[in-house]
Amino acid sequence: MSVDSAAERVYRETKELILSGRMPPGRLISEGDVAVRMDVSRTPVREAFVRLQSEDLLELIPKRGAVVTPVPLTEAADVLESRAALEVAAVRRMAARQDDTAPLLRLLAELVAEQRRTADGRDVAGFAELDARLHREIVTAAGNGLAERFYATLADRQRRMNVWAIMPDPGRMHTLADEHETLARHIGAHDVPGFEVALRAHLMATHGAAAQWLA
Repeated sequence: MSVDSAAERVYRETKELILSGRMPPGRLISEGDVAVRMDVSRTPVREAFVRLQSEDLLELIPKRGAVVTPVPLTEAADVLESRAALEVAAVRRMAARQDDTAPLLRLLAELVAEQRRTADGRDVAGFAELDARLHREIVTAAGNGLAERFYATLADRQRRMNVWAIMPDPGRMHTLADEHETLARHIGAHDVPGFEVALRAHLMATHGAAAQWLA
């Protein structure tokens, strides 16, 4: 395996551990330990760590390895502000054009059903990934390519935030699925004010202090 392909594998696997919550914030990661576990030399591990640091997922510690970084509260607030603005704008656009939202509603219903299955299995990481996709589909459905691409840049932070918001109380996953159904009903009714109120309540209940400004 080339150094480039080994670095890519280390990058992908380590990133997934971080985003899924299996490698929590504050965890010290040793280059040597990762190299042994993934059966590669330290060079691709170092390259992968540098790449993950550029994405604010790791902080390199000279001669020790790297520490998994948390999502700062101020950054979490920025993510939620951007999400709310983009999702409300998407629903407003669909309502203004009186779009046929039936295809979107069917997709959201499928995602909610899958969320309920992951909730039954107490699969927090799986639920968080579905949560991020469900909200992204709302933005995508409006057909604004620029908004869709910008929203996609929030995906990794959104997924991490979801995992750590849900993990203390996995039983809340079914409540979140209920809230997603409420959002879908407002979309189907082209009810922009109702969607905005429900979305803000949803984000506040999920993310706490980071979303308090949404009140």
